[in-house]
Amino acid sequence: MNKLVGFFKESYIELRERVTWSSYKELQSYSTLVLIASLIFAICIGGVDFVFDNILGWLYKNF
Repeated sequence: MNKLVGFFKESYIELRERVTWSSYKELQSYSTLVLIASLIFAICIGGVDFVFDNILGWLYKNF
């Protein structure tokens, strides 16, 4: 039981004193970056899907 209590005490100390937390402004910019990158990735995948759908539809219709 003492090991478990010691683990939680050390974890708390590490979170309070040793972890570097990002500022709110940094979190906002990182979140915006992830959102924009996700949208660009979704548009690219959607475009590839659209092209393949049209190509395969044309092939199935004509052959």
